[in-house]
Amino acid sequence: MKCNIQYTTPADAVKIVQSGDRLHWPCVAAAPEILIRALVDRAPELRNVHITHLYTEGYADYVLPKYAQNFHLDSFFIGGNVRKATQTGYADYIPCSLSDTARIIRGGYQPVDGVFLMVSEPDEEGYVSLGTSVDCTLAAIEQARYVIAQVNRYMPYCYGDARIPLSKITTFVRHDIPLIEAEFPPLSEQDIAIGKNVAALIPDGATLQVGIGNIPNAVLAQLTNHQHLGIHSEMFSDGVLPLIQQGVIDGSRKKIDTGKHLATFLKGTRKLYDFVHQNQSVLMNDVAYTNNPAIIAQNPKVVAINSALQIDLTGQICADSIGTKMFSGSGGQLDFMLGAAASEGGIPIIAMPSITAKGISKIVPTLTEGAGVVTPRTVVHWVITEWGAVNLFGKSLKERAKLLISIAHPSVKELLEKALFERFAH
Repeated sequence: MKCNIQYTTPADAVKIVQSGDRLHWPCVAAAPEILIRALVDRAPELRNVHITHLYTEGYADYVLPKYAQNFHLDSFFIGGNVRKATQTGYADYIPCSLSDTARIIRGGYQPVDGVFLMVSEPDEEGYVSLGTSVDCTLAAIEQARYVIAQVNRYMPYCYGDARIPLSKITTFVRHDIPLIEAEFPPLSEQDIAIGKNVAALIPDGATLQVGIGNIPNAVLAQLTNHQHLGIHSEMFSDGVLPLIQQGVIDGSRKKIDTGKHLATFLKGTRKLYDFVHQNQSVLMNDVAYTNNPAIIAQNPKVVAINSALQIDLTGQICADSIGTKMFSGSGGQLDFMLGAAASEGGIPIIAMPSITAKGISKIVPTLTEGAGVVTPRTVVHWVITEWGAVNLFGKSLKERAKLLISIAHPSVKELLEKALFERFAH
């Protein structure tokens, strides 16, 4: 079937947006900058346009103070491009686990009038693909009155829930531009040590939740001698590609989505985007599926690898704020920690450097005042730093504190021992 799409300009496409409308667009590499810029250009004509999205990168002028009367962002996860605006009150954050974002939209807790998309070239059956970002955008498309899509030949055509019919789209804009790519700094000795400590716990046949960054890359680099690993993750990046190509990751031991590499969004280099293009072994699914703990738990040996900004001596994990200042969001951490804990042979892991580049310990006597608890101490199992790995599950408060001190940076152990004594002296 030949698809005769009528294209219009970005400026004309966004004329459908009216004051008071509620908009949504996809995350990371799939945020359609050409449409967002056209919307901001219309700022003088608009008031109180509400925006939701997950983590994005690049252009985000809609959160600038001068547009405070025109646009308002409530993000589901805070990226660096909107962090300052969120911390100063020109944008806000919706506390939620990633698994709930689609339910928030479908349930009308955050209504959606319009969706901006970036999509692949259409196929012969009259479908386009959401490509690298399905997340909660699929839910938004289902609820919206209008959908504006930027067709981009650089957007990979992905399968799973990513395929949507052209009939779902109100207006099309053509703009071909390479996707935002990730940058991967060299692994430090600290990263490598953490990677080795995590990899030592991962059994053959495990299903992995891995993200992006130096720690996930350091873990993946240590898995070349493993067998029959699988991927069920909210996202993955280039680090999995060598293991897939070597046959280490084949998904053969997964009980659901067997043989498939599953995610809800992606960020990587052009190499990753080329790999997932028209690759039926990759499923890009609705976040309500990928991040549902009950679905995650259906696979055996789920190894969930997450990180933290702080952990206190009782095992409480802060991963979203620095004190009262929001930094990122809950993301899918609790989804996968719960899913892994319920999985047969599952291993929930918090992996982090013991100390920051500025010399601040991540293991602390108590969380900073106002810090959010993303993963409660009742759910935390393995905690790993470059100094070792400890399992807090089933341990008392005092036992937990001693275990965490054993993997803390040597420069803070005396301070932590003092806090332990003062807390449990009686």
